[in-house]
Amino acid sequence: MSDLSFVRQKYLNYFSSLDHSVVPSTSLVPDNDPTTLFTSAGMQSMIPYFFGLKHPEGKRIANVQKCFRAEDIEAVGDNRHTTFFEMLGNWSFGDYFKKEQITFIFNFLIKELALDPQNLYVSCFAGNKQLGIKRDDEAALLWQQLFASVGIKATIVEDPSLGMQAGRIFFYGEQKNWWSRSGVPANMPNGELGGPDSEIFYDFGEQNNDLTNKIHQQARPCHINCECGRFLEIGNSVFMQYQKTGTGFVPLSQANIDFGGGLERILMAYQKQPDIFKTAAFWPLIEKIQSLTNYSYKDATKQKYFRIIADHMKAAVMLLADGVVPSSKEQGYVLRRLLRRALRQAAYLNIKQETLVELVPVIVLLYEDCYPKLREQEQTISQLLQNEQLKFSKSLSNGLKEFEKISLQHNQLTAALAFKLYESFGFPLELSLEEAQAKALPVEENIKALYLKYQIAHSVSSKSVAKNKFKSGLADEGEITTKYHSMTHLLHAALRQVLGESVAQKGSNITAERLRFDFSYPKALTAIEKEQITNLVNQWIEADLPIVKETMSKKEALNSGAIALFIDKYPSTVNVYSIGKNPTGNKKGTDFISRELCSGPHVERTGMIGQMVIVKEKAVADGIRRIYALQKTS
Repeated sequence: MSDLSFVRQKYLNYFSSLDHSVVPSTSLVPDNDPTTLFTSAGMQSMIPYFFGLKHPEGKRIANVQKCFRAEDIEAVGDNRHTTFFEMLGNWSFGDYFKKEQITFIFNFLIKELALDPQNLYVSCFAGNKQLGIKRDDEAALLWQQLFASVGIKATIVEDPSLGMQAGRIFFYGEQKNWWSRSGVPANMPNGELGGPDSEIFYDFGEQNNDLTNKIHQQARPCHINCECGRFLEIGNSVFMQYQKTGTGFVPLSQANIDFGGGLERILMAYQKQPDIFKTAAFWPLIEKIQSLTNYSYKDATKQKYFRIIADHMKAAVMLLADGVVPSSKEQGYVLRRLLRRALRQAAYLNIKQETLVELVPVIVLLYEDCYPKLREQEQTISQLLQNEQLKFSKSLSNGLKEFEKISLQHNQLTAALAFKLYESFGFPLELSLEEAQAKALPVEENIKALYLKYQIAHSVSSKSVAKNKFKSGLADEGEITTKYHSMTHLLHAALRQVLGESVAQKGSNITAERLRFDFSYPKALTAIEKEQITNLVNQWIEADLPIVKETMSKKEALNSGAIALFIDKYPSTVNVYSIGKNPTGNKKGTDFISRELCSGPHVERTGMIGQMVIVKEKAVADGIRRIYALQKTS
């Protein structure tokens, strides 16, 4: 077992022994949450339970959550930033509070992982008189007692701006030790919840990033939140106990705990390794990249390229495993940006772009013990990566030549030129900015905002007026079209059963002559897969299963396991159509063959549809397939 797996399992076992129910990680793409593209913290799905809703697994919960933070893409390249990471989490919903939580996490780090307590430092909330929230002396005293139990005198520092002052417990204001989804209290809307927190830092005893010289040349005193790299935050206990109202902050009906600790960061402390890319979470990838190039990771001038490739390829594999496919929109655009940035770094290391797919088995091996579906999806993921690499490699060299011309002919990179590079060669704006930086080419002021205007204008001009569009992709609501529509729901369910639940509907068009169904999948279906899909649909049709319509709130529908395309376009009250029973159940735990939000008409029973035959299956975009199907006439 690798140290990565060891620390992860040690955490889950420890909190399980403390009567926590261990729940699985959710997808990197949040279910039914149109407000955010990715899951960036373990607590995202826990918010309702802080308000008093009962969690189905009880009041004590623990998990390890896959997370992705797109805002960190450009920061990757130093020794600690990554986009994909795992968050160790434990929660108490009105059960234990400060004393238990601080004791639990201290014992985990000191007793379970055997970290040296001399290397641990903590921060607490300094309070805010205007908010009516006192300084968190309770947490500071608890930490003092715990450090004293292992023979360490923990001095409290009230003003960290003066430096370490031989301290171990430091008070900071809301910029550092207050947590809410909206940041500091002043930014929180009414109704939002938050609370003071207590962060844990590990001391590596040396400065460990590029800011070191800059910071200490300015004679800025070092403290645990210093950016010099000496200290690394490895965990944060949030005391979730307040809600903002129009008249100020009021206590929630219950006091809650929300702990988050970066697995990779705790692993750095466990392995006493200040470079995250030298830990068990990344080193196998770095070694593989070294085997593809003549350069060594020891070469400080090349480390940035190694780090970006390792991080971006790992993140890309994890996103692909959760159903994201490269595209020009939303999650797909971020994935494409990751891959193309990784491919560009490969060129700096003289690595053939097509060989980056060789990193996939290394990533699968790292994570298959906790995410076993990775092994099942390995071939699909590799194929999608190969498709994207092939597509970009054809345009990269031409794009770089064009950029060379731009750098010679123009005195700056403008938004117009950057958008031209994107349109012609698929260069994301960020890649153009990196090339400009590498060539010391000045950049137009506010280039990102101006670039966005070009994108919007292009999008508007590209849209044609859609005609003959009806609900749920139906050309009309006649009898035969309605039968095809119900058949489409069965086809969607069959695709997910045969090909995997990462398959998602991407559109449909249904007429009285045939159905057309688009779905996410990276390669052509085999004859056996098409036969299995056809047989499943026809079995369900022959079984004459009931198709039941229910009207409910959108939230109730999604909580019941219903799936939906373009969830934000549905009103607050929706129709849910459920078909038959499925003994094996689906991922939400319901027992329907199909359960979808839908606004179109359906037949009452599957036996009214008529047997299905697939007449054509083809690609319509990267990672998107299309099926044409008919009712059998004989």
